[in-house]
Amino acid sequence: MTDATFSALHRAADAACGARLFTVTVLDRRAGLARRAYTSHPADYPATGTKPMRDDAWSDLVIGQGRSFVANSTPEFAIYFSDHALINALGCEAAMNIPVADDSGVVVGTVNVLDAAGHFTPERISTLEWLVESHRPALLAAFATVPMENPA
Repeated sequence: MTDATFSALHRAADAACGARLFTVTVLDRRAGLARRAYTSHPADYPATGTKPMRDDAWSDLVIGQGRSFVANSTPEFAIYFSDHALINALGCEAAMNIPVADDSGVVVGTVNVLDAAGHFTPERISTLEWLVESHRPALLAAFATVPMENPA
């Protein structure tokens, strides 16, 4: 069900706006961990183990304030994403990270859409934020099933 939920949102985002690379990240705020739980490019950009959550301007905006991060060029996101060269190699030079909050308003994950430079117009931003919000109950249910511990 988890992959079905994420792939349904991926298909909807791609149909509505285009989504060259689409990922979903789940957060364990108490443990300070993030896990890529879904990826449209498993061979090139896999959903692998956890990584520590960051403390920077991106995390303040997206996780702390619950606001979307939008970068329409590589230099705008490269300062936050150490994997920007791989992102560019996949043909993506623009990124949007949309927070997903639980019912109490705490951000528990992000939906990440990447595409060509300049991709995120105001209309596309609005559409993607609406899509994520409309899928929020299913996303929250799917997030709850994502294991955060790394297998031994």
